[in-house]
Amino acid sequence: MADVSEHVVVARFRLAPGPSGTATNLHNVYALEEQLASAIETAGAGEFEPPQFGRDESGQNELVLSAYGPDANRLFAAMEPALRSFPARPASVLLRYGAYDDPNAAEQLVRL
Repeated sequence: MADVSEHVVVARFRLAPGPSGTATNLHNVYALEEQLASAIETAGAGEFEPPQFGRDESGQNELVLSAYGPDANRLFAAMEPALRSFPARPASVLLRYGAYDDPNAAEQLVRL
């Protein structure tokens, strides 16, 4: 688990349902996971968490990717090329300048 003093970057992608949708193409999701983990490690920017699958507020399939490190901007810089290349949309990235559970942490939302 991440140190509470670390920043957090959380990417959310809406996944298409059905046999031809991104939700069923786990190969693409795991390829993205490998790209992100490698980019973060190479940049020395922090730690990548395993992907989570769920539903967003409207009940749509969702992929959530999280990373932790001392600088949200540095994390996002390492992650951004892979995130932008992933085809699922709509998508957004939350940069949180403080721990995930810190109610006073500043945030920036980036639409992909």
